[in-house]
Amino acid sequence: MQTLVEEAVAEELRAGGGEAVRLYVSACTERMAPLFMGLRTGAPGREAELDFYAESVRDLWYVDRPLADAAERVRLLERFPELQLDEEGITDAADTYAFFAVLCLRYALLAHGSGSADEAVSCGHAALTAMGMVDQNTAGASFLAEEQRLQSLSLSDDGSGVWDASVAAGRERFRAVLSRLPH
Repeated sequence: MQTLVEEAVAEELRAGGGEAVRLYVSACTERMAPLFMGLRTGAPGREAELDFYAESVRDLWYVDRPLADAAERVRLLERFPELQLDEEGITDAADTYAFFAVLCLRYALLAHGSGSADEAVSCGHAALTAMGMVDQNTAGASFLAEEQRLQSLSLSDDGSGVWDASVAAGRERFRAVLSRLPH
């Protein structure tokens, strides 16, 4: 499968081992989290899912060891409406970006639990795809290039600067997507 993840990043993930994979997916998911959290907050009946999502993103940052319950978390996440297929498909921007945020977390949990570079690449690909869509729909945006830069940074940094950069980038993404939504 062709992915948007740069080949150098994919190679570093394969060579870097479990902790590098876990840091990478934690950072990708942190940047995508505001999209899910912001677009789904206040939706009736979603409180438990929002809590689960936020707890999972937080727990991904324990990069020194794999999540023992990663497979169970994936099973719970796969029950989210964003991952349930229907005939209509995804029809609006909010649903599209929430879908990519959930998909990113799904691959992050799989990669975190297994240390799989391939699952990590899929996590990064989901984030890059979403950012490419933001760029297409926002004049002058460069979210795709920023995501590529941050993905590389997460493999060359000890983690201290990656979290701050990821939180800031996630907020900017949410602002950009929110500005496009009908009020």
